[in-house]
Amino acid sequence: MDIATLIGMLGGFGIIIGAIVSGGDLMLFINIPSILIVVGGTAFVVLMQVTIKDFISAFGTALKAFLYQTYDSQLLIQEAVELADIARKNGLLALESQEISNSFLEKGVGLCVDGHDPALVKKMLSKDIDQTIQRHKVGIVMFKNMAVCAPAMGMIGTLIGLVQMLANMSDPASIGPAMAVALLTTLYGAVIANVFAQPIAIKLERSSQMEELNRKLIMETIGGIQEGMNPRVLEQLLCTYLPAGKRPSGDEE
Repeated sequence: MDIATLIGMLGGFGIIIGAIVSGGDLMLFINIPSILIVVGGTAFVVLMQVTIKDFISAFGTALKAFLYQTYDSQLLIQEAVELADIARKNGLLALESQEISNSFLEKGVGLCVDGHDPALVKKMLSKDIDQTIQRHKVGIVMFKNMAVCAPAMGMIGTLIGLVQMLANMSDPASIGPAMAVALLTTLYGAVIANVFAQPIAIKLERSSQMEELNRKLIMETIGGIQEGMNPRVLEQLLCTYLPAGKRPSGDEE
């Protein structure tokens, strides 16, 4: 679980709520028409841009921002070198009994053990990577669009509130509720965009990049194993996927 996402979101909302409570009554900042305009309006506008299936699945993708478990690339390289060493000494069938921590690596090793042609294995793994990244992009784009739509719906709510207020200036009792709608919709839109949608989109984008990098590293591993590459040479090749500061001194040079 990525605890940073949870801490950041709870901290962001906590500070906002704390500031509200310290300055007055929390209920003053709860307005049902404003919530319907911003939350409901944003949801329906975003739904116009995607299919219902993509809209629902995007929220499942959003859980990756909280539950995504990053595989350490250095540990993946270590495991890859061990598998390559076993395959070189005992053959590909010896990999069948090995416990593999990463599901994508396990899938690639399974294809190797089954004796598929290297070109076909590479094509299948590449297709898997492309489809995974595409699914991630749907969620990322949807939350980015949500971050754009929420403030816009807040502005629409503000204009509605101002029109209602100006149309009923002769009735002092109507000015307060209309002004509340005008101001709170802007607040709700800003909070949804900046404390929820945009941070989730950025976190999903980062998680997707890291997963793509690790999967390409694994695809390189499978190719090296099928070629019978020397484990030490394979290790040097895979270390190129690491940031310069994390590479062994020899590779860095």
